[in-house]
Amino acid sequence: MKSLSTIAVAVLLIATPACFAQQVVGSTKLGVAKVELRDVTTGWSTKRQVLGKNVFNDNGETIGKIDDIIVAPDKAVSYAIIGAGGFLGVGRHDVAIPVGQLKENGGKFILPGGSKDAIKALPEFEYADKQ
Repeated sequence: MKSLSTIAVAVLLIATPACFAQQVVGSTKLGVAKVELRDVTTGWSTKRQVLGKNVFNDNGETIGKIDDIIVAPDKAVSYAIIGAGGFLGVGRHDVAIPVGQLKENGGKFILPGGSKDAIKALPEFEYADKQ
């Protein structure tokens, strides 16, 4: 089982390219060096391999779907936002789950010990208003 932390590292590398950059003008760095592109292209894509994927519990039951990945102010991928319950958006309950709690196995994301009731009992996640 791979930890979702592997995904977090890939997203972190993509989200902070200025840290891993090539020389452009003077001491200004921008982008990713050609030798680093191989590592980037073989990493995980949150858009293609994570977002929209179902989350299962230990019993193989679907308990929600990964709708977002939160990158904390320190640029660490910290939380997966999982939408649970509801039908066509009505009665839906979004929660933040630390990425370290999710496991990946054969393309499936598993939340050990998770259940629909446990997800519904968690505090609802709401985005902060950025003005």
